[in-house]
Amino acid sequence: MPAVRHRGERGSAVVDFVMALVVLLPLFIGLLQLALVLHVRNTLSSAAAEGARSAAVAGATPQDGVDEAREQIVGAVSPDYARAIRVEPVSIGGAAAYELTIDARVPTLGLGGIAIEFSVSGNAIREEAP
Repeated sequence: MPAVRHRGERGSAVVDFVMALVVLLPLFIGLLQLALVLHVRNTLSSAAAEGARSAAVAGATPQDGVDEAREQIVGAVSPDYARAIRVEPVSIGGAAAYELTIDARVPTLGLGGIAIEFSVSGNAIREEAP
């Protein structure tokens, strides 16, 4: 026997679907945005640490660290995510070191022109030539 529906309930499934979608779609997009930002931040953090280590090797230059970080970024994510890469000499516990900093800009999903900006850095103590 077919299900009997009252005339007043016609189209209620569509309304229920839209009401659930209004809540669930922004939640899903927010989770995707969080995953993208965390992935990019972790990738850039790793590239900054590796670049600082490359710059700190005996006989290397700070530009070697920048090149290594840029190579890591291009290999893992888009080079557009790294706006600026810079290396600065610092002192860590009295030892000469390099700090490589990467400024990033991750665009938000679905919102043109708005972006999440952050910086990551990596440190490495410079090796002395023998």
